[in-house]
Amino acid sequence: MTAPARKTAKKTPARTSFDVFTGFLRENKPAQIFLCALMGVVVGMITGGLHSFVSFLHHAAFMLPAHEHLSAADHVAPWLLFTVPVAGGLLLGISAPWLRKAFPGDIIDPIEANAIYGGRMTVGGSLRLLMATLISNGSGISVGMEAAYTQVGACWMSWAGSKLQLRRSDVRIFVAAGAGAAIAAAYNAPLAGAFYGYELVLGHYAIAALPQVTLAALFAVLVLHVFTAGTPIFSLPMQTLDIPVRDYVAFLIVGAAASVVAIIVMKAVTGSERVFSRLPVPEWLRPAIGGLLVGTLAFTLSPQVLGSGQGGIDEHLHNTWPLGFLFLLLLGKMAASSLSIGSGFRGGLFSASLFLGCLLGQISAIIASHFIPMSDTAFATFILAGTGSVAAAVVGAPMTMMMLVLEMTGSFPAMTAVLAGILVSSTVTRYSFGYSFSTWRFHLKGIGISGARDVGWLRELTVEKLMRSDAPTAPAAETLAALREKLPLASGLRNVFLVDDKGNYQGVLSIGDLHAPGRETPATEEGKPETETKEQDALSLAKAKDSFLLPRQNLQDALRVFAEARQEELPVLAGQRKRQIIGYAREDQLLRRYSQELENNHMAQFGN
Repeated sequence: MTAPARKTAKKTPARTSFDVFTGFLRENKPAQIFLCALMGVVVGMITGGLHSFVSFLHHAAFMLPAHEHLSAADHVAPWLLFTVPVAGGLLLGISAPWLRKAFPGDIIDPIEANAIYGGRMTVGGSLRLLMATLISNGSGISVGMEAAYTQVGACWMSWAGSKLQLRRSDVRIFVAAGAGAAIAAAYNAPLAGAFYGYELVLGHYAIAALPQVTLAALFAVLVLHVFTAGTPIFSLPMQTLDIPVRDYVAFLIVGAAASVVAIIVMKAVTGSERVFSRLPVPEWLRPAIGGLLVGTLAFTLSPQVLGSGQGGIDEHLHNTWPLGFLFLLLLGKMAASSLSIGSGFRGGLFSASLFLGCLLGQISAIIASHFIPMSDTAFATFILAGTGSVAAAVVGAPMTMMMLVLEMTGSFPAMTAVLAGILVSSTVTRYSFGYSFSTWRFHLKGIGISGARDVGWLRELTVEKLMRSDAPTAPAAETLAALREKLPLASGLRNVFLVDDKGNYQGVLSIGDLHAPGRETPATEEGKPETETKEQDALSLAKAKDSFLLPRQNLQDALRVFAEARQEELPVLAGQRKRQIIGYAREDQLLRRYSQELENNHMAQFGN
């Protein structure tokens, strides 16, 4: 007699202290808020360190006097204007293969991460972008470090949120907090940084995200004040400002002109990329050629076309320049920024667009002074209106620019003046061009997103996950009479999917059409009744022969196919060429699932 077999019970893995901590953090919003504030400190320190390092590179490479910005330099040795950008371009081009190998992974922008990937970013890709941007900015090229700041800040918060196993919606908030903290530290402007996180990276203003994003931005600035002076990019106290109503009309005109400048710059970047891609030279040599062209502009016009433009803003706010020089400098800066990005240098247009707007505002103020009385304060207000309007159109963040002006001036009247220009520039750009610089770049890469609104969950809902596998089929060659016997009205089916002898899809046959009154005596072309022949097959009543779904299609695309086909049910085929039916889907079920997921996503974003 054999002993009974022992049943081995599966042991549940013991929960570690880290599991307990992540579980607590996942369910505890106040703890997440506190963590965002602490991590904002790290973002502020990283941003401040990177800013100081690039400033050191500029002073060393261009032999600048102490405390002088490259974009505000009066004089730089001519040979440095050529050699430094070219050397930087060569270094960037030669090091690109090594950077790809050393830091593998796709470069996922914070906006793209929040829109498609639930806030997930790659560490390797982000570090590669940082290294390429440091090389680009260190060579004095006409772009800013903001892309690297926000990439590193957002990636740091994304990595932490993923490691701590936070919910998708919470990781997205962390990414927005990281990017906002980086901008806040870069410009010494916590409100502008917070609104940057809301507008561009999160895609909405939500009470559920307010403390995380705002505190991260605030603490990023505070830590810089502890270790440094925390100097803003420009400072222009204007608390006693009084703006006449007539000036607001001029600010509206400035806003319209700003939209034109913004659209030209964004399109010029694309055109420059297209030209450089067609040059009969190796890809690694293109940045050096771009550096040579930018250096030529700096030598011909002014060193002010170099760098991000932060130093130039303060210079032009406190000094006047000839109108002709300003106009040429505006065109030169537009060309330099376009050539820099188009040739392969890495960087952003945030600060460059601020400088372009500053130049446009100063040009507008000089022209307006010939028609209306112009005090020094009014002159500065025109410059601020241009600064905010161009930047709002390029970056796509109007509230961010309003807050930036408010924090730099401490003046609500100045903010309302800038608001007038921003509203016009943002509106004209939106309805005539349709993109900001970031969304325009996504459009060119074939990524169909218009902002950071979370559409990733929708892309993850594929037809394969939602379809039914018991698709009712019938031979397309079957006679109608035989099918009526096999498929009576009482069968409960709405449609059957017709297939040929090889199992390939041939169309949809409605059971209602199959049993329609008078079906046995259809009218001929002459209008005389004719008895249905036994040879008449099911294919004669088939509809939607070219309408079907594919397994990898997302829910949104599937609903679009249903709308075009005007069918309630459609088959799911193995592929475009493999027309074998593997399942089917119903429009009402997909719409119900879409509504459920939309409501769940809305609740996750805005809170209960």
